[in-house]
Amino acid sequence: MRIVVADCSVDYAGRLSAHLPRAKRVLMLKSDGSVLVHSDGGSYKPLNWMSPPCALTTLELEDEQHDAGIVEAWQVVHAKTGDKLIVSLFEIMSDSSHELGVDPGLIKDGVEAHLQELLADQIELVGDGHQLVRREYMTAIGPVDILARDAAGASVAIEIKRRGGIDGVEQLTRYLELMNRDPALAPVQGVFAAQEIKPQARTLAEDRGIRCLVLDYDAMRGMEDHNTLF
Repeated sequence: MRIVVADCSVDYAGRLSAHLPRAKRVLMLKSDGSVLVHSDGGSYKPLNWMSPPCALTTLELEDEQHDAGIVEAWQVVHAKTGDKLIVSLFEIMSDSSHELGVDPGLIKDGVEAHLQELLADQIELVGDGHQLVRREYMTAIGPVDILARDAAGASVAIEIKRRGGIDGVEQLTRYLELMNRDPALAPVQGVFAAQEIKPQARTLAEDRGIRCLVLDYDAMRGMEDHNTLF
């Protein structure tokens, strides 16, 4: 990973247009090709970004860019959509690269880990005719909780959360983008499974063609409420 701290402005052009005025920011260039622009705030979410597959090139500066004080300019182009992210650097305070190696992925808490185990054993909850391929299917950016196949033999990637938020949908989206590039797996369907799925997360998932599945943890453990009348 390359981390650059710079005084910069950022312009995004494509399906939408966006402009970040000149300010000091952190630029993260990851080995998967993604570029993220962060400020000193806003938690984990970048101000702007370009997801892979994309390629970064350093542009040759025009006279007016030199006159404006720009010392370097990057162009990041998405390979599929043609969207562009232009980063204009006025001053570079820090530029360092680090080899992070293979990430072991997020260690689930007890409930999430148990939900994964239970759903793998009860894969029919995802749909009739579904079959488990394996748990913790490793990708280049981390493990997918469950890889399964539906009744027609199509691949299904399942991400499991205790409480399903937008960040979980984004995580599954990244997995699906990567897995769908593998001809041995594609096309890969996505299922976002959780005990509780927030409305915003459900809306985002359904907009991206990801199916949502609410899991009843107690029922999966065989602990249904036997005090109910029906």
